[in-house]
Amino acid sequence: MTYLLPLQPALIAGATGFLTALLAVALLAVIGRRRSGPLPSRGRLQFEGRALVASDGSARSAFEDTEPAGDDWARAVALLEPDFPELDAARPPAALPEGLLRSRATGEVLAIHHQDGVVTLSLDGAGPADIGQEATSARVSATELEALRDFTNLLPYPVWVLGPDGSVEWANATYLTATADLGPATDADGDTWPPPPLFDPALLPAATAEGASARVRIGPPDAPRHWFEVHAHDVRGRALYAAANVDATVRAERNLREFTQTLTKTFAHLTIGLAIFDQKRRLILFNPALTDMTGLQPEILAGRPTLVGFLDRLRERRIIPEPKDYASWRRKMAELEAAAVDGSYGETWSLPTGQTYRVTGRPHPDGAVIFLFEDISAEISLTRRFRAELEMGQAVIDTLEEAVAVFTAGGILAMTNAAYVDLWGHDPDVSLSAMSVAETTSVWMSRSAPTPAWGDFRDFSRQGHSRGEWSADVILRDGRALGCRFVPLSEGGTLAAFRLLRAEDIRAGQPHRQSA
Repeated sequence: MTYLLPLQPALIAGATGFLTALLAVALLAVIGRRRSGPLPSRGRLQFEGRALVASDGSARSAFEDTEPAGDDWARAVALLEPDFPELDAARPPAALPEGLLRSRATGEVLAIHHQDGVVTLSLDGAGPADIGQEATSARVSATELEALRDFTNLLPYPVWVLGPDGSVEWANATYLTATADLGPATDADGDTWPPPPLFDPALLPAATAEGASARVRIGPPDAPRHWFEVHAHDVRGRALYAAANVDATVRAERNLREFTQTLTKTFAHLTIGLAIFDQKRRLILFNPALTDMTGLQPEILAGRPTLVGFLDRLRERRIIPEPKDYASWRRKMAELEAAAVDGSYGETWSLPTGQTYRVTGRPHPDGAVIFLFEDISAEISLTRRFRAELEMGQAVIDTLEEAVAVFTAGGILAMTNAAYVDLWGHDPDVSLSAMSVAETTSVWMSRSAPTPAWGDFRDFSRQGHSRGEWSADVILRDGRALGCRFVPLSEGGTLAAFRLLRAEDIRAGQPHRQSA
């Protein structure tokens, strides 16, 4: 059904303004008082059914001065009957014969014209000479009114007018169709007038000259209900209403609300602080971890501060690194926002409190930006402690007189000391790539006399278990004697230690390899 087509609120408001201007021409006021003056000399009164739909000239003024006397047709008869007794309030305008009526008392002429269900009463005190012109004007007005009626019936949303008593005085075809489908039951022929209300009057917005709107739900409790955005305008004392179905909008809002709640529940369990800023750089979503890490009260964050305001508050609480001057700090914050939009912002904030935060900025859909705050204080502390232990261990082995080389279970040279660099003439730390056992023993072979010790060591370093410490003596190319000691380490590692020997310390005729 066309009246259920979803419309956006902006389109609804624009269409309602159009309807207000359109129907202000077609639906004129019917409020008046009983005749207290003379019969009007000129003008027209147009009726559709028993309702007055248009008027002009002195006939309009006289009608407005007529005391209330039932419906519009009854009031018009009260105005004209003293001069035209042929009129009867019990007979609707459609029952009047087309033609001219002349008042015997005043000589006034009343022309009656029918066209497309509209009855026009034209008054002209000058006599029958001008009746033709009046009839032509009446036909033009009736044609315009019929066109306006067709326009409103083609609108895809209900439009209706309520009278002072709250009953429906006029409604377009879409309203009548919606009433038949969604409203209370009516008789089979659909001739019930006024039609039953489609919306609960208590839920409708009050009609004002500036316009008002409200979202109203209709439908029986045991069936799917429909949401409409209802706009109300006061048009010459009458309440004009227009409604558009917004079921799709309501569903989208509900889905968005449920999705946001799901995200909120998910983010609530994260230990990483989360802050999402919209395209206007206002905070739209945050999680409890952010309040814990920043110390900012939830009430402050719920107030949707801007990104600059948020960073200012972090600065006040010393949760952000700050340069010496404020100008450079603000420039750095502007660069932070630009980098986050590009998806390239990532920094480690070392705070005066001793904590360390890893802050990452990433772009978000629709121009938004998201910041992640991760407390890596424990990780940094562990890394620093591990580095300090490594440096201390390196300092310890550098004091040893023995040249030491340590290999991992995978056969990679992991550590040497200063004595090793002096002995073999090369520093593994200056190499860009890790050195293997084969590469390291190649260096040893190039600086020593031929010996099977290096091949044995390579095999020894690859043995996963059942290894024992052993030693060997080798001769360097410069003639110096070198005592080698090879020790298995935990986790599959291997240590090679070297010390220079005096020539008499080498036992002649002994094998090169000796068990410890």
